[in-house]
Parts: sequence; structure tokens; C-alpha cells
Amino acid sequence: MPAAAGVSKGTLYVVGTPIGNLRDITLRALEILSAVDCIAAEHIQHAQKLLAGHALHTTSTRIMPLHQHNEGSAVEKIIELLGSGKSVALISDAGTPAISDPGALLVQQVLARSLPVVPIPGANAALCALSASGLIAPHFFFYGFLPAKSGERQRKLAGLKTLYACILVFYEAPHRVLECVADMVAVLGTTREITFARELTKLFETIHTCALGEALDWLQADENRLRGEFVLLLAPAEEPGQEDISPQAVHALAILQRELPLKQAVQLAAEITGEGRKKLYARALLERKTET
Repeated sequence: MPAAAGVSKGTLYVVGTPIGNLRDITLRALEILSAVDCIAAEHIQHAQKLLAGHALHTTSTRIMPLHQHNEGSAVEKIIELLGSGKSVALISDAGTPAISDPGALLVQQVLARSLPVVPIPGANAALCALSASGLIAPHFFFYGFLPAKSGERQRKLAGLKTLYACILVFYEAPHRVLECVADMVAVLGTTREITFARELTKLFETIHTCALGEALDWLQADENRLRGEFVLLLAPAEEPGQEDISPQAVHALAILQRELPLKQAVQLAAEITGEGRKKLYARALLERKTET
């Protein structure tokens, strides 16, 4: 029998919450959060702000912390609650729990004890960024956060370099985004496209695509571009054997470059000849280096 409307006894609900805009929450999520016996939250104050923003009162609902530093001990407490018939909602500070956020260990241990786990879908920063990036590929590979140290980060990027036909999706913090992008340039070169998606669903949401070779200049051109949480999307790598460019495309590019800025010349040459824009851009950069 349900413990309350829409909520079953002894059940863990994994609840997706907004990634910025408080209105990006489902009716079902609100129903669950208002009815469970306990909410396990990454930060209690953040959870209270979310609940208050939707006029959900917590006088009868216990909020307990579950974050990366206490997940091990919190798991046993939550399993005890579930075993006694209490219902628990797991939320993170933003988006879907257990995706580059705490919660995966809890879900694993709850399932290991044959207790029910119910996902309540909601916002996800990676998919939000992908949907508005304009990057086209049959697949994407979600990595999450790269290592904090440059050497290890470059080794991980080198291992991803030949994932052809895949958009690579990363999360990054504002204080590391410059050094992260610098390592991407060092490992992956300058021609691959990168999309920056920052402050998604918030007032200063920004989605910008450029070549990796232009990325650091774009970030540093305005200090506001270094603020907020980032999703970084890298366009697929060119497969071996795809680098050849037709003589007609080379000729068209050379003419257009004499009259137009580089990006515009490359775009027009791609439209006129049907040649890949990334290949033309790489050719144009190579010619400029040769000239200097």
C-alpha cells in the first residue's frame, strides 16, 4: 500500500532536479518530494531552497546529507530507513543524481538488498547542451569530469582521441576550464570544433561553438565567460583517410581567403564545393603557418 500519494513504502526514488532554472522540474518530481519520509540531498541548504521555491513544506520530512565525503556512512542509514518501510528521495544539487554526482553507491547497495529503486527523470546538463549544440554525429560519449592534474588529463584525452563518429562530452569547473581547454589543444590539435555550454537554463546562459584553436582566445576575451559550470562538447575526430581535399576546393578556398576573413572563407568554400569544413579549416591554418 502506498505510504502517501504516489509514493510506495521502502522505496528509493532517484529524482532529477533543475540544473539552474527552478521551473525545470516535473510534476511527478514535486509529488515525490512532497510525499517521501526522507530526502537525501547533496547539500541540505540547496535542497531547502529548491523545496521553498516550490512551496513544499519540510516539517514532516527529514533532510539528510549525502555527498562525496559521507556517502559510505549515509548509505547504511538510508538502507535502515528503507528496511523499516520509509520512503526516501535522492537528489543532487543539480540534474540527475549518480551522474557525475553522488548517489551511485547508494543505488548499488539498495539494489543489492533487493529493495526497490524508482527513477524520476529530470534535467540533465549533458543532454541539454547536446540538444542545442548543432553538432552532428551518430553517437556521443559522456566522460564527465576529466582529471584535475594536467598530465593525467592529457593521458585521458589521448585515449579518447580516436573515438571516431562520437561527440565527446565533458563537465568542467570554471577555475579549471582554461587549463582543460589548453590540454585539449595540446592533445587534439586546433581544428576540431568545441562547443561551450555554460550557465545552462540560467540568466546568462551561453552556447558557443568554435575551433579548438580559437577557444582560449574566446574564453579570455571576456572574464564573464569563465564563470559558471561548463559542459564541453568536442566534435567527432576525422577518420584516417579523410584528409584529402579536392583541387577544386583548394582553389576555391585560396580565392575566398584573399577577400574574406578565414572563418567566412572556409564556410563558403565548404558550401560551394561540398568539402568538409573542418578539413578546409585545417588546410587554411596550415597555409597560414607556411606563409609566416
